[in-house]
Amino acid sequence: MARLTRAQTQERTRAGVLAAARDEFAEHGFRAARIDAIAERAGLTRGAVYSNFPGKRALYFSVLAELAERAPGRTGPAPRTGRTPADALGALARAWITRPTSAATDAGAADGTGFGDLERARPRAVGLGADLIPEVTADEGLRRAYRQLLELNALLVALALEAVRPPVQSPGSPPRRSVRLAKTVLTTLHGASRTAAAAPGFVEPFDVVSACEQLAGLQLSDWWAPPTGVGPAFRAEEPWEPPAAAELVRGGAAPLASDGVVALLGMHRLSSVEEAVRAAPPGTAVTVVAVTGEPDELVPLARLVVGEFGRCLREAFPRAAWPVLRVVCDGTGAVAAAAGISGCDDTTEAAVRVGGGRIMYRATGPGACHSVASAPAVRSRHAPAGG
Repeated sequence: MARLTRAQTQERTRAGVLAAARDEFAEHGFRAARIDAIAERAGLTRGAVYSNFPGKRALYFSVLAELAERAPGRTGPAPRTGRTPADALGALARAWITRPTSAATDAGAADGTGFGDLERARPRAVGLGADLIPEVTADEGLRRAYRQLLELNALLVALALEAVRPPVQSPGSPPRRSVRLAKTVLTTLHGASRTAAAAPGFVEPFDVVSACEQLAGLQLSDWWAPPTGVGPAFRAEEPWEPPAAAELVRGGAAPLASDGVVALLGMHRLSSVEEAVRAAPPGTAVTVVAVTGEPDELVPLARLVVGEFGRCLREAFPRAAWPVLRVVCDGTGAVAAAAGISGCDDTTEAAVRVGGGRIMYRATGPGACHSVASAPAVRSRHAPAGG
């Protein structure tokens, strides 16, 4: 038998720690779980656990992210994706209620509603996510990052809704959007989850689905105006050779090498990507690359919050309505380095415009996303003739 490489050994150790932590958290909850007990379950020393995860909270977030990412697919037919806003929001609510870390399904609230067969096909993780929100709300940095992740999810829902039914536009008025409606839907879903966790059986899942369907008809004044006082993007002519990276919304590998706008945003600035989405020419691919000074906790939190919601979005909306916005976590800073951005933290705000394998424009600071996205199209000097 061939000997494992150092990287393979480290990966096996990390996987063993995650499996042991999942069992410990599921059995005792986050607060009562002990690192010593996790190490014992994994057959490792306490030091070996800390060499892979700097603390119990980082390990907890990683367990939840792994659970969401590795959840098995549905055993029956997938729900019909929504062709209208009401159908799409109802399908989104169904997907949310039956997700692997759902407090509602963990509490057994799906019995008799048509969700039971799906839940029985999944590994039980009773109460595993119950301490997520308390941990987030106890830390100011986590609260700010979590809010920005929800802002990002709301933008994703809004873009999908706008693709299913473009908002009515008045002549000469600023562009309308569906972000406020999306935030109302997310508030309903998150509120239902918290209530189900605190009072099992109180929330009827199909009532939540019906409520979200009805929200589709909610009329909210929701306009987007370009930011003011931002500087121009700077013309560049630099190679663009990004590393491979996973994409959280559609799943799979991120097409970072493709033409489009790449926004490099700290975890406290993620909502700024809407400036790129709204300012870029129609059909332009926009990728937000989340960077952070606290990757051990915030990267798995982003993988969980956005990755899990991306899965729900894919189940609810037809492929043609999936947002052009893509989301990547850059915990190592490799993507930022490829873009020439160093020293990233949670307040970073930078963007590049990519074309023909080159960086065509770049900008940093407030308004960077809008400046780069609205810059005039140019052709790279390195592009082949006729390209």
